[in-house]
Amino acid sequence: MSTPHRPRRPSLLTRETWSRRIAAARRIRSETFRDRALAWRLLVPTVFLLAGALFVTSAVSSDGTDLRAGRYGDLSTVVQQQKEETDELRAEANALSAEVERLSARLQDTDVKVAQEKVDALRDPAGLEEASGPAITVTLDDAPQDVIESSDQDANLLVVHQQDIQAVANALWAGGAEAMTIQGQRVISTTGIKCVGNTVVLHGIPYSPPYVITAVGDPSSMYTSLDENPYIQGYQTWVDRFDLGWDVELEGEVELPAYEGTLDLDYARPAGGTGAGTDGDL
Repeated sequence: MSTPHRPRRPSLLTRETWSRRIAAARRIRSETFRDRALAWRLLVPTVFLLAGALFVTSAVSSDGTDLRAGRYGDLSTVVQQQKEETDELRAEANALSAEVERLSARLQDTDVKVAQEKVDALRDPAGLEEASGPAITVTLDDAPQDVIESSDQDANLLVVHQQDIQAVANALWAGGAEAMTIQGQRVISTTGIKCVGNTVVLHGIPYSPPYVITAVGDPSSMYTSLDENPYIQGYQTWVDRFDLGWDVELEGEVELPAYEGTLDLDYARPAGGTGAGTDGDL
């Protein structure tokens, strides 16, 4: 009679091996869970920050408007709007063309011709044409450097200033000058001479001495006007005392250039608005 088979009991060594495996698996699972939990804790705030940044960027870019404008969603509306804009531009172009034709037709008008003749007649006295003829040239210069350094006088008294140049120019005009240049630039009725530091600015360009003033006209009359001018007589005392530069030369036939700068007037405006008394030559 056969003996019944009895199940074999696991040995103590086998049970300990399985226990270690189970413990190791639990430990690995716990560590994996902790790593995943940490990753989620870091990822979620990052996602929220990125989403917030995108919302802010979109709001700033749109400036309160719809970034996906509704008019772009309707093609027929876009076409209609573009057609209306084109029609408006075409009408404006036609109006401007008609205005050009109307003004062009008036070029042959008698009134326009008379006005143009007046303009042409005034170009020469306004300094917009070249001028030629006998002339006189006056040169002004600062005192020599050694005189300036050794003198006990105020240094400002030993250099040429804008009023000295203006006095010479005014005396030449008074003597019948027909045209004039200072430092080679044509002088017109709106020319301003300004001192800026140790230079003189003329038509926005700074110049250092010597200052050369040439005038076309009757040399004898202009020379007499210079000689009799009270301001220039006072300047001559400084020429004799401190050797300031002064030279007068009679020229033969010279040619002065036409004025080529802007004819716009620069004038001061009060800060904060406009009103009465806003104009004043600089």
